[in-house]
Amino acid sequence: MNAFKKTLAVTTLALTVPMVASVASAAEVSANVTLTTDYKFRGISQNDTSPAIQGGFDVAFENGIYVGTWGSVVDFQDPDSSDADFELDYYVGYGGNFSEDVSYDVGYIYYDYPGSDETEFDLTGKRDLDYQEFYASVSFSDFTLGAAYSDDYWLETGEFYYVYGDYSFSLPQEFSLDLHYGMNFFEFDSEDSNLKDREEAFLGDGEDSYSDYSITLNKSYMGVDFSLSWVDTDLDKDECWGTDWCDSSVVFAISKSM
Repeated sequence: MNAFKKTLAVTTLALTVPMVASVASAAEVSANVTLTTDYKFRGISQNDTSPAIQGGFDVAFENGIYVGTWGSVVDFQDPDSSDADFELDYYVGYGGNFSEDVSYDVGYIYYDYPGSDETEFDLTGKRDLDYQEFYASVSFSDFTLGAAYSDDYWLETGEFYYVYGDYSFSLPQEFSLDLHYGMNFFEFDSEDSNLKDREEAFLGDGEDSYSDYSITLNKSYMGVDFSLSWVDTDLDKDECWGTDWCDSSVVFAISKSM
């Protein structure tokens, strides 16, 4: 199943290449690069609370279809769960408008960790880091409500559901403020009586869900985007594999779009 998912993701992008070439005049091509003091994903550090460099490439078509790829350095060494050094995501989606004030976005994303597709565990053998998600969101004015679903989350930890709400508003001097709140739900918890299920739990200390939230101040200057975020979760150290990856932190990022 994991091999099929990777083949599906790569094939999707491969089939898109000739389409991009044939309709390039009707497409908008963009790229981005970011330097951040930490790579936080759904409130959890993906780079051992260290700085990360990131970048992506997108192609958007006039009919609402878009494709792209995005990558970042990662470091999961502390809990001995993975020796992955890099994350590379592939995605394809479609966005449009229900009305002048309401828009929507649906898509598919595949999370790939090149060179670290399987990690050895003492009790359950090898498990795959790569996984896929389907996502959808609806936006009204400055508010967005969205959800994501994975049939088998990172390290084969079972089904996963994510729901979130974002709100963004403008401030004086061309600053903006983004508010985010998300809920993460997992199929397994570490208190399951079955040993295999216990090993498949994403979180520690019996938890099967958590919340993440953030407040981000944004400012653009001379074509460069700056952001300062406060990011946190409701997980303690035991629930977060004995690490500080889920603790509250301030993240500063500098980005450039091209």
